[in-house]
Amino acid sequence: MSEPAVTQHPYYHPQPGTAWEHVDTAGSLLAGPTPLVTLANWQEEPHHVWSFQHMRELMPSQVIDGTDEPRPLPEAPSDLSALEVPVAWAPTVEELLDRTQTDAFLVLHRGAIIDERYVGRMGRRRRHLVMSVTKSIVACVAASLAGDRLLDPDAPVEAYVPELARCGYAGARVRTVLDMRSGVTFRETYLDPDSEVRVMERSMGWAPRNHGDPLGMYPYILTTTAGRPHDGVFDYRSIETDALGWIVERAAGRRMSELISERVWKPIGAFHDAEITADPLGVAIHDGGLSATLRDLGRFGLMLHDHGDVAGRQVLPHWWISDAAAPPVDVREAFAASVNEPVLPGGWYRNQFWFVPGDNGPILLCLGIHGQMVFVEWSTGLVGVKLSTWPLPQDGDKLVATINAFRAIGRTLAREGG
Repeated sequence: MSEPAVTQHPYYHPQPGTAWEHVDTAGSLLAGPTPLVTLANWQEEPHHVWSFQHMRELMPSQVIDGTDEPRPLPEAPSDLSALEVPVAWAPTVEELLDRTQTDAFLVLHRGAIIDERYVGRMGRRRRHLVMSVTKSIVACVAASLAGDRLLDPDAPVEAYVPELARCGYAGARVRTVLDMRSGVTFRETYLDPDSEVRVMERSMGWAPRNHGDPLGMYPYILTTTAGRPHDGVFDYRSIETDALGWIVERAAGRRMSELISERVWKPIGAFHDAEITADPLGVAIHDGGLSATLRDLGRFGLMLHDHGDVAGRQVLPHWWISDAAAPPVDVREAFAASVNEPVLPGGWYRNQFWFVPGDNGPILLCLGIHGQMVFVEWSTGLVGVKLSTWPLPQDGDKLVATINAFRAIGRTLAREGG
């Protein structure tokens, strides 16, 4: 049988004379499965199925300590496979999971595990990259600091990071980056190798660095310019969370991996250590570098469902989530004017959380590219987690289908539970 072909990376082409030019040929000398997964191809199908579960083997990573006293998760198992969902091309939960490249799936209702699944080599102890779900976790660190009056969301960003006065973030508030409404010029177009998100990615060590790319995420941020006034339309851009992470680290005087552990991971009762990738300067990738186990992400979702409360301890200020779920009018208007409105009509973005209207109140979403999701619906008591490896970074059909599937599960469980 011939060796499997190495698929060309859709947005990276090795430059002649670089160390990556012949990496696949050299990789054939090594023992183990082929093709070789490298910084040049790890986000590409089919490599990402392996890489999303082995990030620490691809790039430097920092440990986020869990706890020896995890939050118990009672189980009330029910097979949801045949449950019908309103998706024409995947009319049952089983078909939806199969057709959306699912690696792991968890449903909790009223705090108990209803359904838990792992696909392929994914397992209960294995960490999976959550991409931009990381943003919501970093924002929870900001919430904790705000609750302790160490961070003021209405303060100018320069109050915490004076260097930001020299770049496109000058004049922005912490609230501006929390809600992704800065005027900084930054394109989040994943399939364009020249877009700002890809330059930043190379700078932070997620891809081979090109000549002229800044070394490190924070140096990249300092190259930004403003293309419009701050606090206008919502524009989803990862750099906003990286600016927020810098602000949070300065406000606390600690690095992000330690802050997540102390202010989020241990307090929610996370059993397993999580990990977060770091750039060449040792800075955590705030916008998408965290890897965690499925059940610990479920514990994170339960904390959000309970407005920051875990066993009587307020991990986040109650008002942080309440404000996000019922934001000022301009937040909704900023979303309505964005390119996201046609995909998630009636939605909004606040405190690094997505929201969409539900049957009886809002649904909170933490989302990451390639199909990562934490779903929280207060009206039905449902918390869902789905970890995936979609072939493309963004797929509106699969995103909406997954949301609708969780909504259908929530309705059914709420109806059956009385």
